[in-house]
Amino acid sequence: MNKHFEDTLYYIGRAGEHAKEGVVEELGPLEERFRELTGNEKEPEPSRLETLQDELKELEARAEGETKTAIADARERIRRYRGNDAAE
Repeated sequence: MNKHFEDTLYYIGRAGEHAKEGVVEELGPLEERFRELTGNEKEPEPSRLETLQDELKELEARAEGETKTAIADARERIRRYRGNDAAE
């Protein structure tokens, strides 16, 4: 995958995270009001262990993606190298 696409995927991910944070921030007061009216309690904050597990899953997915990209780049370089040797 070319560097521009890698950058694009990164920024799309960041934009998604920011959009989610914006929605949560905007709807926070509505959620609180709804919970007051219905008598439902707010969900508990995730534990430190759950947070770490989520972070590890994200890192694993990112590492897997970067590894696949690196392998694809290496294969492409090998293909081009072998193609150049065959032409000579």
